[in-house]
Amino acid sequence: MRLLIRSLALLGLAAALALPAAAAPVKTDHVTVELVPQTAGVAPGGTVQVALRQDIQAGWHTYWKNSGDSGAPTEITWTLPPGWKAGDIAWAPPRREPTGPLMNYGYQGQVLLPVAITAPKSAKPGETVTLKAHAALLVCADVCVPEDADLTLDLPITSGPAAQDPTWGGKIAAALEATPKSGELTAVAAKADKAIRLAVVGASLKGVDISDAYFFPFAADAIDHAKPQAIERGPGGLTLTLVPATGKDAAPVPPGFAGVIEVGGKAYEVAARDGPLPPEAGGLGAVAAKAPEAAAPAGTAASAGPGMGLIGAIAFAFVGGLILNLMPCVFPVLAMKAASLAGHAHERRAAQAQGLAFLAGVLVTFLALAGLLIAVRAGGAAVGWGFQLQSPPVVAGLALLMLAVALNLSGLFEIGASLQGVGSEAASKGGLAGAFFTGALAVVVAAPCTAPFMAPALGWALTQPAAAALAVFFGLGLGFAAPFTLAAFIPALLVRLPRPGAWMEGFRKLMAFPMYGAAAWLAWVLAVQSGSDALARLFAAAVVLALAVWLLGVAQRKQAAGDNPAVSAVIGAVLLLAAGLGAIWPNYAEPASASAAQAEGSAIPYQPWSPDAVAQAQASGKPVFVNFTAAWCVTCQVNEKVAFSTKTAAEAFAKTGAVYLKADWTRRDAMIAAELAKHGRAGVPLYLVYPAKGGEPAVLPQILSGDVVAKALEKAGG
Repeated sequence: MRLLIRSLALLGLAAALALPAAAAPVKTDHVTVELVPQTAGVAPGGTVQVALRQDIQAGWHTYWKNSGDSGAPTEITWTLPPGWKAGDIAWAPPRREPTGPLMNYGYQGQVLLPVAITAPKSAKPGETVTLKAHAALLVCADVCVPEDADLTLDLPITSGPAAQDPTWGGKIAAALEATPKSGELTAVAAKADKAIRLAVVGASLKGVDISDAYFFPFAADAIDHAKPQAIERGPGGLTLTLVPATGKDAAPVPPGFAGVIEVGGKAYEVAARDGPLPPEAGGLGAVAAKAPEAAAPAGTAASAGPGMGLIGAIAFAFVGGLILNLMPCVFPVLAMKAASLAGHAHERRAAQAQGLAFLAGVLVTFLALAGLLIAVRAGGAAVGWGFQLQSPPVVAGLALLMLAVALNLSGLFEIGASLQGVGSEAASKGGLAGAFFTGALAVVVAAPCTAPFMAPALGWALTQPAAAALAVFFGLGLGFAAPFTLAAFIPALLVRLPRPGAWMEGFRKLMAFPMYGAAAWLAWVLAVQSGSDALARLFAAAVVLALAVWLLGVAQRKQAAGDNPAVSAVIGAVLLLAAGLGAIWPNYAEPASASAAQAEGSAIPYQPWSPDAVAQAQASGKPVFVNFTAAWCVTCQVNEKVAFSTKTAAEAFAKTGAVYLKADWTRRDAMIAAELAKHGRAGVPLYLVYPAKGGEPAVLPQILSGDVVAKALEKAGG
């Protein structure tokens, strides 16, 4: 028995001698650090992973190799025997560490940072070497404290491969497995507007949930770390929209734009080349990167409609399309639709043909706009629904189109009496073309609006593959066209309408005035976007256009009388072309303040929106009201008059001390597009109310009143 006990004791002693003699951990004020090995020794010429273990006090953190907006990375200075070499730190993927308006990158709790230590071939088995290192750490919470530790590790030299360290071997292996992998993904970076678009593709991304994707750059000054990173899905990868660091908006993408992208619970190292973005990385819409629990004191609302599914999204889109007919944007074209229906109410087949032609115009235009939106986003621009009206040349062109339609309705010239669905030749080719045109024009005018139910559907669609997204837009078009098209197939409704007669001519001319109003509204939008000089240019083009269509009308009347219309027709056509070119080319300059026109006459003082502005306002303990708006959004402008300009709303802002922020999306802005996407929206309006005590914002309805605003502020301030 004694012999057995002595034998076991000798075996235990031998095993103990074979293990590295770890020095006692060093405890500083806020972190415990030590050196720990993956294996129980190292053979001559071999390599052992030695990790710096940090056990960080709760509520405190240390930093990654790029600390972000502030802080400093952990540094290890090695003192090794002659011939021994230390590699670089294998950095674990960091976590986001928001501090006020800043965003830092670092670690909490326990973290292992392995370093490869290589022994010389001259190392002698049986000996023990002492590895020494000086660790310099910056440990932060509300304050930052630099802390240092001198560490040692006694490591045996073994004659062959050493066994795994029983305590740390598996943990260091897991830490190495979790380090970012290089070579698995391909990345391309390109400038787009004032943003950097980072496209990443690779087989590792197929079928992976990208909603948590985040890019950690290696360079501290590559991007604005505190700004949100909008994510777009592609069939073979993803694209992130990043905001450059302050002062680098105009700078090209830096060479070797490199860092770590974390997606689907894994981390990958990427080094982006400059060039065109690959189509397989281009998504359909931005979705918000999931913020960590402690991130962004302003709060982050979940995207609307998560897990909605294709059928649910189509249903929401259909209902949203129905409601879209009641939105202020569509009122001018509703008059044209009413005139068309009244003109053919007692010609059943003609009315049905008109209804189907209108449906076709709506569907084709909705799908065309959706396809263009997909293509523009895939090309690197951060845009959303209504994107076309963020372009001043498009706004100017549409203003002239509305003016031309109004002049046609007024009788200045004719493009076939049935072009807008008014006239007697209901079944003619021109009549059907007119109904199709009316449907297309209705969509163009309605595009700036986002109706209830429509917003979450589009927010979901713009995170899906192209086929699913187009199906949702198809459902939206069906809902939008349904009232007019179905009315054309309901005899009981048609027979109640008055029969065509002399009254139609007067009704037609009356319907010109909503179109004049639409042209005037678009002229105002252009003034907001590009200033008064742009307005003068548009007015000049409008005068030339009016002269051109008058000459075309003269030519039409000459032809009807049997005279030669050539001269009037040619001059009119040339002037028409000149008016169009003058309105859309060259491009318009941006005024010093694109929101200046909206600021005039505002009943409630406001500040420009930014994530920093939200954070600072909440830090002051006040509720925050954020208004995502645009000059071209008619619903937004109606809310300005019926809600924000009321005494009730003004008194509520004064009583609660709420901070009023406006995010003006009249011109393209990648940061606003990303914030809209964060809340599952593809367009404006969007109204958010952040509670004074912090937390997630409440999302208000898209149609507001002064009472709704007041109640929301009272709740947020309570």
